Amino acid sequence: MPELPEVETVRRGLEPHLTGRTLVTVEQRRPDLRFPFPQDFAARLAGRQVTTLGRRAKYLLAHLDDDTVLLMHLGMSGSFRTEIGTDSDTPGDFHHPRGKNPVHDHVVFRLDDGTRVVYNDPRRFGYMTLIGFDAFDAHPLIRNLGVEPVGNRLDAIFLAEKFAGRAAPLKSALLDQRIIAGLGNIYVCEALWRARLSPRRAAGSIVRRDGRPTERLERLVQAIKTVIAEAIVAGGSSLRDYVQADGSMGYFQHTFAVYDREHEPCQREGCRGTVARIVQSGRSTFFCPECQR
Repeated sequence: MPELPEVETVRRGLEPHLTGRTLVTVEQRRPDLRFPFPQDFAARLAGRQVTTLGRRAKYLLAHLDDDTVLLMHLGMSGSFRTEIGTDSDTPGDFHHPRGKNPVHDHVVFRLDDGTRVVYNDPRRFGYMTLIGFDAFDAHPLIRNLGVEPVGNRLDAIFLAEKFAGRAAPLKSALLDQRIIAGLGNIYVCEALWRARLSPRRAAGSIVRRDGRPTERLERLVQAIKTVIAEAIVAGGSSLRDYVQADGSMGYFQHTFAVYDREHEPCQREGCRGTVARIVQSGRSTFFCPECQR
């Protein structure tokens, strides 16, 4: 499933095409994706102008000129592509072929400059909905989301308050979207390796008895911020279905230290460990048992 860096990369790719543009028509080719589309979905969008294109956690947010927010989630295999005129963008280096099966093109946005923005989703696990701006923060999909990992609100003091007394494994605590919104399996594994912390360590063990953060927690916060920032610059990680809006692949996967590297040597200088894989809460966790404690 695309994580925050992938969704942010898609947002940046779509922004110059969508922001300030009017949705002349919207073609909805099926009644539902993961969930049913809102009633009169296409009709409510037709004629609306996109004022800004934002992101919250793993959601894309198109703010419209009638104070409505179009919320979009990519699910497991969802992607957008832009088509200018009659020809789609031409693949180049680090590009996937653009010949995705058109049977999976479920929503087509036609813009006032002739551009088409097409949402393709073979597994149909993504979804779209419309939310009034005044009701946005209280919406069930939004109201319980935690802080963004790229913002100033995430710091060691904040995490110390959330982790204090928690016996849950550190990996599980970091995946709790009520604490940090947008962190996913890949980047948690990578951040824990950079911070030299075991994913099995109790979250509360990196908080002092008086509630202050330990040096380990300070290190973890820095690792989270760094790995997310680097992944965004790299265009995310292209695993299976993910591509950017212009068809290009992300390439952060070429710098993975532990994720999907089971049985390979640890890349940390001076470490003689081997990357291991365990299952936590039904998800694969990759780490080095030698240097992550």
